[in-house]
Amino acid sequence: MENNDDEMQIKELESDIRTLRKQLKAKVQQLKTLKKHFQKNCINKLNNNEIARYSRQIILSEIGVQGQLKLKRASVLIVGAGGLGCPSALYLAGAGIGRIGILDYDEVELTNLHRQLLHTEASVGLTKVQSAQAYLEELNSQIEILTHHVQLSSDNALQILQPYDIVVDATDNVATRYLLNDACVLLKKPLVSGSALQLEGQLTIYNFDGGPCYRCLFPNPPPPETVTNCGDGGVLGAVTGVIGALQALETIKIILGNAGVLSGRLLLFDGQQSTFRNLKLRTKKADCAVCSDNASLTELIDYEQFCSMKATDKDSHLNLLASHERITVQEYKRLADGNVPHLLVDVRGANQFQICQLPTSINVPIDDILKNRRTTELTRMVSEGGNVPVFVVCRRGNDSQLAVRHLLELFKEQGLQPPRDIVGGLHAWTHNIDPEFPIY
Repeated sequence: MENNDDEMQIKELESDIRTLRKQLKAKVQQLKTLKKHFQKNCINKLNNNEIARYSRQIILSEIGVQGQLKLKRASVLIVGAGGLGCPSALYLAGAGIGRIGILDYDEVELTNLHRQLLHTEASVGLTKVQSAQAYLEELNSQIEILTHHVQLSSDNALQILQPYDIVVDATDNVATRYLLNDACVLLKKPLVSGSALQLEGQLTIYNFDGGPCYRCLFPNPPPPETVTNCGDGGVLGAVTGVIGALQALETIKIILGNAGVLSGRLLLFDGQQSTFRNLKLRTKKADCAVCSDNASLTELIDYEQFCSMKATDKDSHLNLLASHERITVQEYKRLADGNVPHLLVDVRGANQFQICQLPTSINVPIDDILKNRRTTELTRMVSEGGNVPVFVVCRRGNDSQLAVRHLLELFKEQGLQPPRDIVGGLHAWTHNIDPEFPIY
């Protein structure tokens, strides 16, 4: 009988807690609504909370009360809630930007957490914009945080960017860079553009104060196989933090109308040596397709087609080989299980090879193959093995295609079987063959 009473009491308490949580959630939302209403009615003055909160920057002669009011009235859209967008959003919210928009199509993953510090372990599985909004609203309830859980495209870009004063490009792919550039030029908005890869970062401002736009410098996109994002090349989180914080700084300077904005200049950061360099960029191009007086591009185009690559920083898939030059992970598994003699070449870097590798694979990094440093060694191994078939694997199935394409002619000249790459690489192996195989 006593156990039944305890069980009933537990259920009652759990029910009470659920009710209180619902009430708390409703009260929090009510408070947010009241604060937003209060802020809109006090756009031309600072309340006591704001004076205390921003006092350390208000006392700067470069900001003052009028500068803080400019920040309060400003609106900034951050495109990308990742390694660059998180620190940028953090410092813009801290500085008191009145309205901050966060745009990202993705969800939080464990691999994000070493650099995307608005997200936590509890955020894994949530949308990035939802996670970022929750963190920023905890930091500063005096400002408005808007979210756009959508992939930016030519169909929605102008509508989404229009209400904001400044756009921060915190993305990691070429197609979106061209899209943001063209949209900002058409809407006459400055674009604060940052990038980070491995131990290096870059930062500049496009379409501001008579300076060049992205197309002025790069009229044509690079070949897809030459583009590396942080998912492929790696990045140190602190480097993205440096560039993201500097993006926030440049945004604040633009809002305040302060001197020294990085328009027409490119800032280069070397995290290995902890050095900064400033390069002067070429001036605005007189015949630029989008920002010149006689622009040929007056509306947004299909940027994935223009760049021959996806407008996403997720797994990118090159298609450089014909189907007969490739093999699926399932086909390779059957071959390996059947003990068919072959050579498996893993073209990842040595540091990645140490993380995980398939049985019997040998490591010949892609750079060594493309520069013909170890191709003689490879052909000798194949010949000595009796002209065994060669299969090439990498992390995602991109570098393996580059390696096969480079080796095809060499193998043909020496009468060897043409090498084939494994479609989707080690990621495909984890997803389709062995879910316990490490993925990174």
